[in-house]
Amino acid sequence: MKKIQLTLVQIDNYGPWTVTPVHRREADLQTLQAELFADLERLFAAREGLVFYTRFDNMLAISNGIDLDAHRAIQTSIHNRYPITVSMGIGAAETPYEAQSLATRALQQAGSSRSVERRGVIAGNGVGQPDENWVQIAHMDINHASLMTDKRPIYDTHVLLQQTHLLLMKALSQRRALVFYTGGDNFMAPSNGVDTRELQAVMDEVQQTLGIELKAGVGAGPTAELAARLASQGLREIREGKTSERVVFKTS
Repeated sequence: MKKIQLTLVQIDNYGPWTVTPVHRREADLQTLQAELFADLERLFAAREGLVFYTRFDNMLAISNGIDLDAHRAIQTSIHNRYPITVSMGIGAAETPYEAQSLATRALQQAGSSRSVERRGVIAGNGVGQPDENWVQIAHMDINHASLMTDKRPIYDTHVLLQQTHLLLMKALSQRRALVFYTGGDNFMAPSNGVDTRELQAVMDEVQQTLGIELKAGVGAGPTAELAARLASQGLREIREGKTSERVVFKTS
C-alpha cells in the first residue's frame, strides 16, 4: 500500500515561553519563527523532504524516506542552536489529510503543546516498508499573475492570493489533500489520491468564484524532493506552451 508520510513539528510550550520571564519583543519572535522554518527546511531537504509552514509554531514536513534516527538528528540540530525545543509527530497514510491527522494525534497523546513537561518528544509511526513510500504533489500557479502585480495595489493582490488559498484549501481538503501557499503566485498541494479530473474541477471552482485561472504540474515519486521536481517540470511545460493542457502529470 502506497503511503505519504507527514511530520508535524511543534514548538514546545511556545505560548508561555513568549511571555516568560517577561514579554519577548515581537520582532525577536518573528525572527525566531522565520529562522526556525528556514533551518527545518534545510534539514529536511538534505534528506529529500519538504517543509511547509502552518502557524510557524507548527510546521508540516513531507518526510518519506526519513527514518526515526534522521528525525532525532534534525531535532538535535535545532535544540543545539535555539532557545526552544521542538517535538515531532509522525503519521503515514494513503492520503495527506489522514497522514497529518495521525501525526497530530500522536503528538497530542504525548502531551499538551503548552506543557512544560513535554520537551523534545518524537511520537507516531511512519511508512513501514521503503517500497510503500509515495508522494504526489501538485504545483499550481496563477495565469498572468504579473499583470496583477503591475496593476493592482500590492495589498489587494495579497488579499486575492489569500482568497485563492482559502478556496483551494476548502476544495482539496474535501478530497483528503492539503495545500500550502509557497510565495509569489504559487501553491503546492500534497495530493495523493487526487486525479487530474478532480484537480481540474478544483481549479474550475476557483475560476468561477474569483475569476482566477490556474494551471498545475503534478509530480509523483517516492520522496517529496522528486515529486516536487517532477511537478515543477510539468508546470514549466505549460508555461512554455509545450502543451495546451491545464494539468500535466509526471511520475517517476
